[in-house]
Amino acid sequence: MSSANLLGLPETLLPAEEGVADALAGAIGYDVDEVLEATVKQFPTSSLAWATLADRAWSRVEVVPSYAYARVGYHRGLDALRRAGWKGQGPVPWSHEPNRGVLLSLFMLRRAAEAFGEEAEVTRLTEFLEGADPEAIARIEAGER
Repeated sequence: MSSANLLGLPETLLPAEEGVADALAGAIGYDVDEVLEATVKQFPTSSLAWATLADRAWSRVEVVPSYAYARVGYHRGLDALRRAGWKGQGPVPWSHEPNRGVLLSLFMLRRAAEAFGEEAEVTRLTEFLEGADPEAIARIEAGER
């Protein structure tokens, strides 16, 4: 798949989620689960908060909760993208930091769906991620956040 934007669609750039990154950074040195839950409660529309919660569940081999948290982040991300003018296609670049929560939620959902053997969902989410930013999967797998 080419990384060129052949349709000439404008990039979708989400606005920064004020306070979310700071709240998530508060997990260092504190009860991580408590901080993550408090962050999701304080910022329920944040894909980044939900993706972080999904990743935490995944790290504990809690596949079903990880899937559920990622699904919420995915839907919150779709809402945010639409509010930013996205029409269901076009670039959502990883390089724009506020987009990362949506892309991470897509990745986390794809990973959990793969663990379930839900191949059609994995294919659809892979295509979504590659269409949004062809480098997103590799950058997430490389540990970029």
